[in-house]
Amino acid sequence: MFSSVKPYENQRYASLKKECQRRKQLFEDPLFPANDDSLFYKSRIQGIQWKRPKEICNDPHLFVDGISSHDLHQGQVGNCWFVAACSSLASRESLWQKVIPDWKEQEWNLEKPESYVGIFHFQFWRFGQWLDVVIDDRLPTLHNQLIYCHSNSRNEFWCALVEKAYAKLSGCYEALDGGNTADALVDFTGGVSEPIDLTEGDYITDEAKRNLLFERVLKVHSRGGLISCSIKATSAADMEARLDCGLVKGHAYAVTDVRKVRLGHGLLSFFKSEKLDMIRMRNPWGEREWNGPWSDTSEEWQKVSKSEREKMGMTVEDDGEFWMTFEDFCKYFTDIIKCRLINTSYLSIHKTWEEAVLHGAWTRNNDPLKNRCGGCINHKDTFLQNPQYVFDVKKAEDEVLISIQQKPKRTSRKEGKGENLAIGFDIHKVELNRNYRMHTLQQKVASSIYINSRSVFLRTDLKEGRYVIIPTTFDPGHVGEFLLRIFTDVPSDCRELTLDEPAHTCWSGMCGYPQVVSQIHVLAAAGLKNQDSQGGADPYVIMKCEGQKVRSPVKKNTVSPEFDVKGLFYRKKPGQPIIVQIWNHNLISDEFLGQVVLTGDPGDRQSVHTLHLQDKGNKRSNDLSGTIAVKLLSSNILTNV
Repeated sequence: MFSSVKPYENQRYASLKKECQRRKQLFEDPLFPANDDSLFYKSRIQGIQWKRPKEICNDPHLFVDGISSHDLHQGQVGNCWFVAACSSLASRESLWQKVIPDWKEQEWNLEKPESYVGIFHFQFWRFGQWLDVVIDDRLPTLHNQLIYCHSNSRNEFWCALVEKAYAKLSGCYEALDGGNTADALVDFTGGVSEPIDLTEGDYITDEAKRNLLFERVLKVHSRGGLISCSIKATSAADMEARLDCGLVKGHAYAVTDVRKVRLGHGLLSFFKSEKLDMIRMRNPWGEREWNGPWSDTSEEWQKVSKSEREKMGMTVEDDGEFWMTFEDFCKYFTDIIKCRLINTSYLSIHKTWEEAVLHGAWTRNNDPLKNRCGGCINHKDTFLQNPQYVFDVKKAEDEVLISIQQKPKRTSRKEGKGENLAIGFDIHKVELNRNYRMHTLQQKVASSIYINSRSVFLRTDLKEGRYVIIPTTFDPGHVGEFLLRIFTDVPSDCRELTLDEPAHTCWSGMCGYPQVVSQIHVLAAAGLKNQDSQGGADPYVIMKCEGQKVRSPVKKNTVSPEFDVKGLFYRKKPGQPIIVQIWNHNLISDEFLGQVVLTGDPGDRQSVHTLHLQDKGNKRSNDLSGTIAVKLLSSNILTNV
């Protein structure tokens, strides 16, 4: 997760700081100057003065009494989403120490005041890379008060400085207005964000589903992930409207704790072992809390022992932080964002994922074979003109996590705020040996939502085989860059398919070039010979043509297997047959069960052939037990399949 760090805009913190100390000058950042261009791309606030912390208070510090999710308060820009993400970050020491590197060295040193030159640096994960962002300490104020994110303590500046670095990365402060918590959580961690719609999922009435979601939220929290939640606002008037229960619509909350709370007092609580699923949140405003059951002053807390309350950090203050039962949470909140830290370390006691990371782009070209911005599957004529990525699932079944992230567009006064494209992806099951781009649609096994969000995430279970992911914009013709991340239990060998057909080489003249492409789809077999005392077999398929061979996974304990596997052959000698064999898997030596021989004539368009298995040598009188159902598609045009 914490890979090498690249200096943003080639500004190197250590050398810039050393140069300022040598000249005895305070740093002034030429790339993010103290003027309106760094503040706005369309609005204006009159009378803003940029001040250094020492001009705002006498005794400035990065941290006062450590770092806490209670430090932060939202300012005059609508970035509760960013403040909520910072609140979550503050509760995770290992994560904030990555975002705020060398924090002890960056702190004001009272013993060496001359070492301070007004320069800071912070690190954010962007588009597959950790970036080190340098800023000066000049902050925008009005009447000597910080106008954006600020701390409880007037002399604590970590959150204002982190916000300034993030604004620099985003183009200006106004670009932080109305953003997305999921984006900030990913930028702080390099994790993968998974949004969940609580209303669509019917978690209020379905208790089993709700319990499963709680376990997943608890797991993300206990393994160091970050979580945020909100209540959808359906209109502009709804935005930041306060409900009777004290919650605020259209407003991002940070989840600061998730736990099963033990009810009862003394030994009785252990023997009864009744536990309640609970979740704690914080309003970035630092006030206005939930006032329903289990709110700060409610009598429900009498059911919990004093020691349990202390363990939970229970306080009765209007500090914006409050507990709810998970059932009430699902009743009132509409969205939750889990930012999972995907563990790729082999040294961990938790599950280790294998990660594949690929950079790609949607690009425009008049040649359909070179165009790479075909839009979603609604646009059937152009859909397959998008980038294509092939990967393998090598277990009988595997949980696969897929994230696609579009490259953020910078914001400037000239350009206005960069809008996200609506993006998503489909997954298709393909031939076991496909190495060239798909040109006809194959079985779709999963698809993400399409949304104009920076990231789109999908968790899906896939059976053993080869698959192609097609990331797309919703409409054709849109261009942009993206990052594809795939997590599997065993390496997936994910790679982009760039060639449409076998390449012409200097050997093609001597050795020949394919004349015909044939796709064999083995659907099923029936009536195979029993191979064991239980009356079953462990069959698999081998497809062979011109020295190439494709082998399917084994089907366990059946004489009527559903194979549903495909092979693809580019044939230099169309006269040579395609042979499909069925074998039985044994511990010592596999046993031949029969075969069929196919010609693969491009003119043969019969949809499904059901053929009797024969012995080797293709002697018709020598039929073996069982039949096989196959589909065969051949074409003289190699880019037809």
